[in-house]
Amino acid sequence: MPHLKLFFLLISIFFTLSLAANVTYDGRSLIIDGQRKLLISASIHYPRSVPGMWPGLVKTAKEGGVNVIETYVFWNGHELSPGNYYFGGRYDLVKYVKIVQQAGMYLILRIGPFVAAEWNFGGVPVWLHYVPGTVFRTNSEPFKYHMQKFMTLIVNMMKKEKLFASQGGPIILAQVENEYGYYEQFYGEGGKAYAMWAANMAVSQNIGVPWIMCQQYDAPDNVIDTCNSFYCDQFKPNSPNKPKMWTENWPGWFKTFGAPDPHRPPEDIAFSVARFFQKGGSLQNYYMYHGGTNFGRTAGGPFITTSYDYNAPIDEYGLARLPKWGHLKELHRALKSCEHVLLYGETINLSLGHSQEVNVYTDSSGGCAAFISNVDEKEDKMVVFQNVSYHVPAWSVSILPDCKNVIFNTAKVGSQSSRVEMLPEDLQPSLVPSNKGLKGLQWEIFVEKAGIWGVSDFVKNGFVDHINTTKDTTDYLWYTLSITVGESESFLNKTSQPVLLVESKGHALHAFVNQKLQGSASGNGSHSPFNFKCPISLEAGKNEIALLSMTVGLPTAGPFYEWVGAGLTSVKIKSSNNGILDLSTHPWTYKIGLQGEHLQIYKPEGLNSVKWLSTPEPPKQQPLTWYKVAVDPPSGDEPVGLDMVHMGKGLAWLNGEEIGRYWPRKSSIHDKCVQECNYRGKFMPDKCFTGCGEPTQRWYHVPRSWFKPSGNILVIFEEKGGDPTMIRFSKRKTTGVCALVSEDHPAFELESLHKDANENNKNKATVHLKCPENTHISSVKFASYGTPTGKCGSYSQGDCHDPNSASVVEKLCLSKNDCAIELTEKNFSKDSCPGTTKKLAVEAVCS
Repeated sequence: MPHLKLFFLLISIFFTLSLAANVTYDGRSLIIDGQRKLLISASIHYPRSVPGMWPGLVKTAKEGGVNVIETYVFWNGHELSPGNYYFGGRYDLVKYVKIVQQAGMYLILRIGPFVAAEWNFGGVPVWLHYVPGTVFRTNSEPFKYHMQKFMTLIVNMMKKEKLFASQGGPIILAQVENEYGYYEQFYGEGGKAYAMWAANMAVSQNIGVPWIMCQQYDAPDNVIDTCNSFYCDQFKPNSPNKPKMWTENWPGWFKTFGAPDPHRPPEDIAFSVARFFQKGGSLQNYYMYHGGTNFGRTAGGPFITTSYDYNAPIDEYGLARLPKWGHLKELHRALKSCEHVLLYGETINLSLGHSQEVNVYTDSSGGCAAFISNVDEKEDKMVVFQNVSYHVPAWSVSILPDCKNVIFNTAKVGSQSSRVEMLPEDLQPSLVPSNKGLKGLQWEIFVEKAGIWGVSDFVKNGFVDHINTTKDTTDYLWYTLSITVGESESFLNKTSQPVLLVESKGHALHAFVNQKLQGSASGNGSHSPFNFKCPISLEAGKNEIALLSMTVGLPTAGPFYEWVGAGLTSVKIKSSNNGILDLSTHPWTYKIGLQGEHLQIYKPEGLNSVKWLSTPEPPKQQPLTWYKVAVDPPSGDEPVGLDMVHMGKGLAWLNGEEIGRYWPRKSSIHDKCVQECNYRGKFMPDKCFTGCGEPTQRWYHVPRSWFKPSGNILVIFEEKGGDPTMIRFSKRKTTGVCALVSEDHPAFELESLHKDANENNKNKATVHLKCPENTHISSVKFASYGTPTGKCGSYSQGDCHDPNSASVVEKLCLSKNDCAIELTEKNFSKDSCPGTTKKLAVEAVCS
């Protein structure tokens, strides 16, 4: 038997070693098992979705032409208190990495463990700030001790599961720290020492694959420095022996409550990627490819929304965002067709005009690929390359994998768009034992007391810092005191009202007097502090002032960010009789959090910790109210969002799972929104806003895997008042598909490029339509071959129109899941409008 065990052990070792990959690099690219690889990577953060979604997200990324998945490791989600670790549920890192491995993809593990990422406290545990002597991200011994301890834990976990490429796993790169280069200067000598310590500590982990540091301009020789930006074509690593890598290309941007919705057009993203590879790049990562959701209180900022959709190629709910996903898929296909010559060939650069150039790559086997770019922000150009004329739109790159035929231009979007809707469904009552025999929804409510519940936590003259007091165990901190009003006060006769004046470091406030809400105020994503001025109602005798201070996510980055405070700094009352009464140094009584939070009445095991009041008609516009209701899941299997547009501000849970903060705060109608985004010219987050005057976030993702067949307990805590009877589940559904393709759209099949040069191998421009799985094209809403204009949902015929357009499309597409319509003489009349470049626009309904 011992010999048999030894035999199987040797066999196991043999197969592990045979699968192991040797990952090295030089100045051109990563080299995996002796092969150079062109790597297209997608950021998908495991805790921003749920395990039930992970396989589908990875599959959609792979179908989009991605071959690497990237994720941060979220320290404060794993080490809940010193030495107390959690790797379950959304935080099951090993399971996530293995799903990527099973899909046959590589993985980049950005351990950090500081990550920023618009994640609460930048991913660093809040408890670490209160370890004596700790300063984050500098030469601080307590910080370095805990950072190294966690880094080693993660590395050893990956090693144990054989997940590094050197062990046969998918992990080809690991990252230490994150975007520290700019901030290093603020920490003086300690900054430089810390950066070098972090690099050396990481390398000493002996993981068998290279380490990277993004935005770290002084990274040591044994660590690759990488670029993060909207554009990285001009980036050069700090050594000619390191490859040019782009760890964060931002295909959208994050949102903050009260701000409009940012969008980055697909033409510009594709332009940035093509330019990067044109200029010698070898690895590019989309941050984010799927943004997901900041469930619970994981959003940072402050003021980062619960949605982390990021306008990414896969939306928050897991659906491919079209045409962005499809346009980038076509780009990836074009890039991969050039892979060998790009990574093994020699390159020359030729000027073709003032803002036009071509990079030509050739190899010893006769391979040739060219990238023709036009960086002019306004004008299309005709350029001549190898005695052939090419039309290159403004701010675009054309890819020629054979140096002859354009198979892709970044500005020409031919892939389909989709119409995606949030279809509302009323909450359906679920029969649970307490509801038997009752019809309709049976709501239960519990109302918090404004101010001190139970026993106060402490009394102090003046104000304490909010974050230092709660240590982020809750968003909420009560500041309370009592004042006595004499009967002679003129405002008691209603001639004038006293005014409450509050100054706060942030982030938000609800002011109560004698248990009644007087008003609310908050900062915003660009400025957390705020001043609050509100008339209040006081009575003769004793009056209780209760101020509910709130955080909306902790800071995520910046020099010494952990020292940025929150909470009240000044409270005054202005009245006509006594002028201004400054209460700032008076004795204030404090209470941390809410009673319902303390008793965890949102969890199944805590539901019965308070006496709920049952009612078929829940109170409306009532502050400090917990609502509970048993519901069935929405019909179907589409992703689900909770519509909270008629509520005020608060927190939501389903079956004890944290949906997160909700706040349908509206952006200003005076923000600069656009009807149509001009992709030409450099993108910035404020370039292409939509949604001015609308709630920043109306719907809140509720993963399907959180629902039970019946008896789902939805719990809402409403801070300032709303209408719970208007809460709805909405299903996110693709209801239609569209496409608009021009006759001159690049349409070469890669295979045809290798045919005999004398063959007429030019393919025809084609409209491709595809409905979601298990649906089909049930009708054609619009079809026009000629000069149609507009966009998906609002196409219109131009002066030139083939009257048979609709019948041709219907014949090819009706009752099918997908179809292809070639722009050929066989299908459409070419006689009308001679000399005009014609287009085909189609909108179809999926059902």
